[in-house]
Amino acid sequence: MTNSHRIASIDITRAITMTLMIFVNDLWTLHGIPGWLEHTKPNEDGMGLADTVFPAFLFLVGMSLPYAIAARIKKGDNTPALLRHAGERGLALLVMGLVLVNGEYLNAEATGISRGLFNVIGCTAFILLWHQYAATTSKALKYGLKGLGIAMLLFLAWIARGGDGTDTFSIYWWGILGLIGWAYLVSAVVYILGKGSLAVVLGAWAVFTALNMAVHGNLIPGDHWIRPIIGPLGDGGHVALVLGGAFTSMIFRHLTAKERSASVIGWLTLIAAGLIAAGLATRPFWGISKVLVTPSWVLICSGITIVLFAVIYWLADLKGQADKFRIIKPAGTDTLLCYLMPYYAYALVGMTGISLMFPYGGWIGLLKSLAFALIIVQITGWISKRGIRLKL
Repeated sequence: MTNSHRIASIDITRAITMTLMIFVNDLWTLHGIPGWLEHTKPNEDGMGLADTVFPAFLFLVGMSLPYAIAARIKKGDNTPALLRHAGERGLALLVMGLVLVNGEYLNAEATGISRGLFNVIGCTAFILLWHQYAATTSKALKYGLKGLGIAMLLFLAWIARGGDGTDTFSIYWWGILGLIGWAYLVSAVVYILGKGSLAVVLGAWAVFTALNMAVHGNLIPGDHWIRPIIGPLGDGGHVALVLGGAFTSMIFRHLTAKERSASVIGWLTLIAAGLIAAGLATRPFWGISKVLVTPSWVLICSGITIVLFAVIYWLADLKGQADKFRIIKPAGTDTLLCYLMPYYAYALVGMTGISLMFPYGGWIGLLKSLAFALIIVQITGWISKRGIRLKL
């Protein structure tokens, strides 16, 4: 997506979401923190702040989709080229997700290297492979570095041992990036083949939402042949989040193109209220659960994300306060690089022998995790300015 096609409110909302993701992912290093900040247990009916971050990110992936595809069409991409790009981007996210998941389950002794080093090698390979190389970079250097990245990933896949040390490189689950990859890929294909039709996107959202409801309503048995297929899609819920974002973005694009700012706020509020109301109304049937990807969780989190986006749109675009969010800007424009940076930080601290567990809890601990998130964002910005940027 070129800069001319960037929307400040989408970037800022994504930046807030990414910063929050780093913050909540660091809460494991603390103790004595409020329960409402953390993830709820799988079978617990409810959600904490941490349970709203991932769905918000998926929703924003969908909001960016119409703009990204419009930019590629403007560059001359036809349908096959668009599908190829979507496939390559989805595959890249799946690969990254699997490598990082194998790092989570790593048996360091059997593998021969620590988890921190495993993750550092993996993240470095991602950067070599998907770095946005300058036009002046020679082909020999560019493809040499990409080849090195592939070799590093193959090396990790070869040495990886998990569990009790007998498990080889495996699909334990797809990881956050992998789940984003699956949901993005399906949604992008729907959008591309549907030629950006509002009716097609809305219809596909209804289909995947209904599929998600059918699973949780026990209308599709656990041993049904379709369950392994839709499992990586959050039983349809993750795709519904992305498609919901795309639909909202299409409404937003249409109204902003007509310069109908008041209508934008009104429509966003109406859509958000409808989604949250539907989520609360259906809660008695299957509860709210991020881990189980229940329909109520999908609907409510979609509505919450729209509310956040509407507020940011009002502040950044209508009131001209976008500069107020400069401190977290890299998290919205260099999001993938920002996501990878904590792996380096944790590995570095681990290599020093210092415990990652913060000795203080309560508000002091929370300030530490917030400071960690902001420092990671600033480091990302510093690295980006020196020419290291990822592009899928």
